[in-house]
Amino acid sequence: MRYPSTHKEETRKKLIGNARAIAKRGGFGTTGVDDLMASIGLTGGAFYGHYPSKEALFAELVEQEITNSTDMLAGDESSPPDHVAKRLRSYLSSYHALHPETGCVLPALGPEIARAGPEVRAAVEQGLKRLQKSWSGRIGDPDAAWALIAQCVGALVLSRAVESERTRKEILASSRRYIDQTHALDEAPEKPSKAS
Repeated sequence: MRYPSTHKEETRKKLIGNARAIAKRGGFGTTGVDDLMASIGLTGGAFYGHYPSKEALFAELVEQEITNSTDMLAGDESSPPDHVAKRLRSYLSSYHALHPETGCVLPALGPEIARAGPEVRAAVEQGLKRLQKSWSGRIGDPDAAWALIAQCVGALVLSRAVESERTRKEILASSRRYIDQTHALDEAPEKPSKAS
């Protein structure tokens, strides 16, 4: 049976999509090639027709994920002044904590990324720098932008590490309140007025 010319690309997209959810839910290193391929209805042997190694799949997955997260969180020039505040409320939500497969790659796969090769870590660094620059421009403080990123990722990691829903919600709500109290995120930074 001959496959259409788009079959390989479609299979690769399905594989990366399923691998993304599986890895963020249960860890990439603990998931075997056979399980990844079974998730799209193929055998493990077919994997190497799409990627030279499991590490190559991980690299592509992380690069796509960090780009997606950065695009969503950073916004652009047309984003409203309260963009950062809205994104942080969404990021620090119970839904995000309970559904790692649909959320940010850093809280889910951070330790695996830290052990990955330099290309993977460089892609993450590039995405984080872009996010930090965007938030820094919006809130007017480069240090605070890094601190906000770290606060969000850390709060999500902690909220996923606890057993009770009450504690999870307390961690997330406390983080949102702290950020709201320490940063005027609903307002755009003041621009100097022109002297008349």
